[in-house]
Amino acid sequence: MPKSSFGFGDSLAVLRIRDFRYFLLSRFFATLASQMQMLVVSWQIYQMTKDPLALGLIGLIEACVFILFSFRAGHFADQREKRIIILFAQVVLMACGLALMILTELGARVWAIYAIVAITGLARSYLWPASFSYSELTVPRAIYSRAAAWNATGWEIGSILGPALGGILYAWKGPVAAYSVIAFLAAQGIFFAMMMGKRPPVIATPEEPHDLLSGARFVFGHPILLGAMSLDMFAVLFGGVYAILPIFADLYGVGPRGLGWLRAAPSMGAILMAIYQQYRPPFQRVGRTILMVVALFGLSMIAFALSQSYALSLVILAASGAFDNVSVVIRASIMQAFTPDPMRGRVSSVNGVFIGSSNEIGAFESGLAAKLMGTVPSVIFGGCMTLATVVLVAWKAPLLRSLKTLHKAT
Repeated sequence: MPKSSFGFGDSLAVLRIRDFRYFLLSRFFATLASQMQMLVVSWQIYQMTKDPLALGLIGLIEACVFILFSFRAGHFADQREKRIIILFAQVVLMACGLALMILTELGARVWAIYAIVAITGLARSYLWPASFSYSELTVPRAIYSRAAAWNATGWEIGSILGPALGGILYAWKGPVAAYSVIAFLAAQGIFFAMMMGKRPPVIATPEEPHDLLSGARFVFGHPILLGAMSLDMFAVLFGGVYAILPIFADLYGVGPRGLGWLRAAPSMGAILMAIYQQYRPPFQRVGRTILMVVALFGLSMIAFALSQSYALSLVILAASGAFDNVSVVIRASIMQAFTPDPMRGRVSSVNGVFIGSSNEIGAFESGLAAKLMGTVPSVIFGGCMTLATVVLVAWKAPLLRSLKTLHKAT
């Protein structure tokens, strides 16, 4: 393939696909709303409790519900039309934003906020596989790495604007106003989802498995998929610090507005890396690259823990987001290349358990470790565990380590 085909024109080619454009806009607004909600809920809970474990419970509750329904949701996504699942899940997420607004106005208790968080986990368990299946069935395999980069970019922009806007609104008008804006943004996601074309289920051959656990068996039977998912899962599980960022914001004395920028910093770095990736050829040593960037992510977490400057911490978090962006794009491309169309929902659900829920379980791990070990030692421990994960995966998954290019698979 000529080098020129990997340029910016190739990146724009994917945006000429009508349904992908509307999907990207819908997912962006849904991400913007969810990232705002995550920021507002975490600061609200921290103000009510001043307890790092209470922050960790936010993630644990959502993760438990997500995992409980994930395999059924993936099977459901493979058997049903994808757009209607996306629409229904986003309506539920909008309702959660409205419920948090009403509960806060009436004097919300911590348990009531946790209950709404559990419902968001249920909606997300269905939204995850339907969204990934929709995107992968809409974009040709030859340019899917570009679509993955645009997906990651949209998510990262939402992750920049969401926390920043949430922190500013919380500091200016309080949580009720913030939740009302969250519901409005979720409604915009619903609007663009309604513009998307339908994506009916792909008919499987009689030889292909149809049961709920077939996606898990498929992943565990493919070492490259299993290695890539495991690498990201444990990196996020141990290395993530998002849940306890309110504590760092409190230590720096920057309040909810400063917390918003701390939450947004990784996405800023990810955006810069995503732009760079749009102009460069695809990685030729995929396996080594994903191992290297996850190791760098772990080192950046250690550096963040040792930093005593708010400005320096923002720079380090931005670097961690750049490394994570490379990992996300490579993992998504590996999934698209090795997963058959009739199983995309189920395999995406397994990926959701590995990656999506690990964010929330990692939030609980961060809160628990911070309570038991102290905030700074817990982050250093998480970074060291991420490095240990890279070594273990490199040793146990030689096929992933030696993987070079995905062109032949695509």
